[in-house]
Amino acid sequence: MDTAALKRTATIGTGASAVQVGPRQPLTLIAGPCVIESRELTLRIADTLVKSLQPLDVSLVFKASFDKANRTSFGAYRGPGIDEGLRILADVHAETGLPVTTDLHEPSQAAAVGQACQLLQVPAFLARQTDLLVAAAQTGRAVNVKKGQFMAPAEMKHVVGKLREAGCENVLLCERGTFFGYGRLVNDFCAIPLMQELGVPVVYDATHSVQQPGGAAGGGATGGNRAMAPPLAQAAVAMGADAVFLETHPDPDRSPSDGANMIPLSEVVALVERLIAIRSVASVQ
Repeated sequence: MDTAALKRTATIGTGASAVQVGPRQPLTLIAGPCVIESRELTLRIADTLVKSLQPLDVSLVFKASFDKANRTSFGAYRGPGIDEGLRILADVHAETGLPVTTDLHEPSQAAAVGQACQLLQVPAFLARQTDLLVAAAQTGRAVNVKKGQFMAPAEMKHVVGKLREAGCENVLLCERGTFFGYGRLVNDFCAIPLMQELGVPVVYDATHSVQQPGGAAGGGATGGNRAMAPPLAQAAVAMGADAVFLETHPDPDRSPSDGANMIPLSEVVALVERLIAIRSVASVQ
């Protein structure tokens, strides 16, 4: 591997289950339900992803949130909380061998999340929060920061700088759309190579990019258009994205969070097959 490619590679986890994200690596898929509903369902989704994707040349990281702290309405389901949620994620890792990831929202959560998860995820709304970035970096784990919907790609150099200064050796950045007026996100796919120029791999968040944020669709909940997630993911891989993030559920319309955006679990394999085919001919290898 050449020096430039090595510089832009991040490692998630350690040992035999470690995942390498970057050029000349298999496509990485970060996938799972938006929020943890139960231990049984979380493990079922993880097991299904492992078994269905095993024949494919893709690296898998399992994602689920223990707390959706930025729900639109006060009464919306947020998750089981940090203690139970991290126990479930640790069980997923132990039973499947997959690296796992979840969001953290406060610096005080970082140590516990770092013990259970191999990748820490910083939400887009919190991408500029220095104390949160420093706390995440100090766990020694890989850190994936979603670009704020209000930020330009070039601004993420300061995020990378904070993480590096705090000792994080494995940084990933994530494109998830930019506010376009009220209640809509758009993707500028130039963000992918621009953020890669910062020396880090870039993840594309397919399902959050099709959100209609802040209850704009009515009903006090974030809306979305899941039909657009697959073509956007394909475009992102064609533009050189190193990884794709997507949320999935056996029955998205029954998911208590972000169901309108999520890809049915039964459709994930066909999408990943298309993404792998696109990556094989794109000039990212």
